[in-house]
Amino acid sequence: MVTILGEADVAAVLDVEMLLAPVENALIKQAAGEVERPDRPHFSVGAGLESDDPLGTGLTMPAYIHGERFYATKLVSVHEGNESRDLPTVQAQIVLTDATTGRPVAFMAGTRITNGRTGCIGGLAARTFASDPVRLAVIGAGAQARWQTRAIAATSTLEEVCIYSPSESKRECASELRDEGIPATAAETAADAVDGATVVVTATTSTDPVFPASALSDAELVVAVGAYTEAMQELEPAVVDRATRLVADVPDEAAATGDVAATSYAAADFDPLGDALADDAAAPLEDGYVLLESVGSAVLDLAAATTVYDLAHTEGIGTSVPLTE
Repeated sequence: MVTILGEADVAAVLDVEMLLAPVENALIKQAAGEVERPDRPHFSVGAGLESDDPLGTGLTMPAYIHGERFYATKLVSVHEGNESRDLPTVQAQIVLTDATTGRPVAFMAGTRITNGRTGCIGGLAARTFASDPVRLAVIGAGAQARWQTRAIAATSTLEEVCIYSPSESKRECASELRDEGIPATAAETAADAVDGATVVVTATTSTDPVFPASALSDAELVVAVGAYTEAMQELEPAVVDRATRLVADVPDEAAATGDVAATSYAAADFDPLGDALADDAAAPLEDGYVLLESVGSAVLDLAAATTVYDLAHTEGIGTSVPLTE
C-alpha cells in the first residue's frame, strides 16, 4: 500500500519548527559526503502549446541520505505565468521509496514541504551567523518570503520585518505575517527595506539584482534563495564582493548561479553550510557580513518528507492505495 498525502494532509502536520532539526542534520550529512545526490536536470516545458516559447521549467531532484529508510524523488515545476492564473509559481510532488526493497511508500504534495525546508535555510543561518534580536528585510512577497520569515522567527527574536516587492503583494504579505504575530510592515523601496537590516533575505525569481549594494548599512547576514540558474540573479556583484565570508548549501551549484557567475568567485570560495552548522564555534562576524547562497537540495526534501510522512502515519492522516502487487 502507498500513502497519498494531499496538500491539506501535509498542512495538517507540517510547521517550520519541526523541520529545523532534520534539515540541519541533512545539511551536515551532505557536507560530510554521506549522501547520494545526482545532478538535477532542469528543462524547458510548454513550447508549442501557446507559442514557440516555453511556458515553464521542469526539474527532477533525487536524493538519498546514508542510513535512512527511504530515498526521495521530487518533481518540480516553475511557471512564471501562474501568477495571472492564480496558481503558485513553484509546485512540487515528492515520492518516497523504501531504500531496502525499492517499494513505493508515499506520494505527497511537495510544494508546502519545499517551502518549509527552504525556509529552514534562513532560520538556521540567522541562528548561526546573526546576532539576536534580528532586524529583517525580505525582498520578495511570495510564499518563500513568508516561510523564510517564519523560520527566522522560530530561531531568533524578530525586532522588525520589512517586506518589499514592486507589486502591492508586499502589503498582503506583511498583513498575513502580522496576523501570525510577526512585526512586519511593507517598505516602499528595496533600499528602504534593506537599510538598517541585520539580516537580508532575497526570495524572488528575478534575473536582475533586486536591491542596491549601497543600502547594506548594518547587515550581518545576506541570504539569497531565489537564483538557481546562471540566468537568474538577485544580487549585485558588489554584494558578493563585500561579503566577509561566503557560504552555500551546495557550493558547486551556487557558483553557477547568476549571483556568483557575475563575479570572480568560484565554488572553492564558498564554505558548505553544513560545515558551519556542525561547527559549534560559528558566530556572527565581528566585521562585515556572511553571504549565504542557497540553491536547494533534494537531500533536504528527503529529510522534510520523511518527517511529514512519519507524523502523518502516526496520526492516521492520508489515504492508502494499492499501487503494486
